[in-house]
Amino acid sequence: MIGRGQARGALTIINAIAAGKGCAVGVDLSTWAEVELSSGHGTEVHLDGLEGEPTELVEMCVSSVLERFSLKRKAVLRVRSQIPVSRGLKSSSAAANAVMLATLDALDQKMGAVDILRLNAEISMRAGVSVTGAMDDAAASLLGGVVFTDNLARVLLKREVWTVCPHAVINVPERMIRKAGLPRDRIALYRPVVETAFQMAWEGRYADAMCLNSLCYGAALGLDQELPIKAMMAGALGAGISGTGPAVAALVKGNEKEVAAAMGPGSITVEIFQGGTE
Repeated sequence: MIGRGQARGALTIINAIAAGKGCAVGVDLSTWAEVELSSGHGTEVHLDGLEGEPTELVEMCVSSVLERFSLKRKAVLRVRSQIPVSRGLKSSSAAANAVMLATLDALDQKMGAVDILRLNAEISMRAGVSVTGAMDDAAASLLGGVVFTDNLARVLLKREVWTVCPHAVINVPERMIRKAGLPRDRIALYRPVVETAFQMAWEGRYADAMCLNSLCYGAALGLDQELPIKAMMAGALGAGISGTGPAVAALVKGNEKEVAAAMGPGSITVEIFQGGTE
């Protein structure tokens, strides 16, 4: 039994760590998974191009889906991805989604989208790759468009078609930022301001919300705001740190080249991902 799954990356509009509620938009960077199930037990994992990365998250995704249907199988799992790891572009959420979809495909079974998202959040917490469960990231990755979630309550508040712009420019530094050791006490200080930013996003003021979110998390995490400023000066609609960084994303509409040039080496242009699971 062989199954395949695909999920996308996403960009942060509002990071949920400070206030528990988040907003994210999908982008067309993909992670693909293939799961081969047979009699026996255990999981063998092959990460194409990601050698040395932890495998606990994806192993737990396979086993959790099998447990959901009261099954035990040996699994051979292959994962490949366009999404840079530990840069704030939702690589873990996408990997978990893709692996769960592949396992369901191999079993010829279905789960509702919200059930997949809640399982993703639970596994992400257990694996230590997320502070809040990152249901906002998982939802944007799985469903596309712009999503709002209450990560602590595990609720998808709403999902809308993204109409702001067709593309984003992302600057992807070489360095990584892991979730372990984040200064949560510093981040918590910005909760009232991040709540204001979330309300701005809820009202459709995505670019402004993204900028304010970036200022808050940049201050809390000690991340430079020079790239978002350069993007804005080059004509970006909005710009900011994605996740906990270090990647910086800019919303662009017809001025992709100018913004990418302003943001410098490591900048890529991606399409917004608008639609459903595959």
